[in-house]
Amino acid sequence: MKPKVAFFSFTSCEGCQLALLECENELLDILGAIDVVKFREAMSETSDEYDIAFIEGSISTPHDEEKIKKIRDTAKVIVEFGACAATGGLNAMRNSMGTEEDHYEELREKVYGPVGVEHFRSTKARPVHAVVPVELTIPGCPVDRGHLLEVIEAVLVGRSPRQFDHPLCVECKLNDTVCVVEAYGQMCMGPVTRAGCDSICPNVGDACEGCRGLLPSGNFAAHQQMLEEHGNSKEEIRLRYLMFNAYPCEELEVPLP
Repeated sequence: MKPKVAFFSFTSCEGCQLALLECENELLDILGAIDVVKFREAMSETSDEYDIAFIEGSISTPHDEEKIKKIRDTAKVIVEFGACAATGGLNAMRNSMGTEEDHYEELREKVYGPVGVEHFRSTKARPVHAVVPVELTIPGCPVDRGHLLEVIEAVLVGRSPRQFDHPLCVECKLNDTVCVVEAYGQMCMGPVTRAGCDSICPNVGDACEGCRGLLPSGNFAAHQQMLEEHGNSKEEIRLRYLMFNAYPCEELEVPLP
């Protein structure tokens, strides 16, 4: 029997689920190999029986935490995909402002205005793996289409997908891409960011923003010094690190300017 697959959305924009739907040439092959039983972006039918769960979005409310634990009890395999699920993503920038217990009213006012949302409760925004064990991770904002298809295939045939334990700069070199730091003085996160997107942003002259997450082996002090030497202030560097990697900075104890 084909494995039953469910897609779930937590605190996110759901763009990574759309990235899968945009794999038009491969969709028929994918649907021929799996039985999709829950996918809000694509179908109205649902089922609470599934083998594989793809999770998009960070865990940022008590309800999220309760829901992901129930999914973990059901699924044999959990795949966290997209920056929000893999690293906490942009949502984790708010962690420095405190949680519901100490800054709830301030946060609610900033986000929702004077009307507010009476039943809104917030916790620290966390990646999925910070709350429940996961089997596979696909980072990126949005996820890289090729990487996503590779992981789906790997799950179906029971093998491990490629691991990207080297910095994005390696892909820039392989692609003969001009270094946007050296050439243009841009604030690029490539030296400390996990590869796997084929250096899509530097290829077109844009700096990497770190959406695939920090490398645990990254030389963060040297990277920050390099960025400062190219005219970036300590505050600009700090904010760039926190943009996609607020939770990893805490998890890895990365020293920030």
